[in-house]
Amino acid sequence: MTYTDHELDLMLTDIESDIAERKESFKGNAPTTVRETVCALANDLPDHRRLGVVFIGAKDDGTPSGLVISDALLQQLADIKTDGNITPPPTMTV
Repeated sequence: MTYTDHELDLMLTDIESDIAERKESFKGNAPTTVRETVCALANDLPDHRRLGVVFIGAKDDGTPSGLVISDALLQQLADIKTDGNITPPPTMTV
């Protein structure tokens, strides 16, 4: 299942939930908390049977934080899947 742009917009501006979370940046402890979030979303303990979404570069109210999306950032995000900190590796798209 994939989400439409409209569904993603709604998730971005709605309150955080057990299928959607926002992070303003990917610095400090954010990489660790993003890994924890990805692991929780992959486990789907509430049994939503829906994909979870982590919005990187979004404030708590869903507005852009001004984070610059670079190739290095995209590589860091993609590495979450295979860096060995989440086993088994989750299915994810960056």
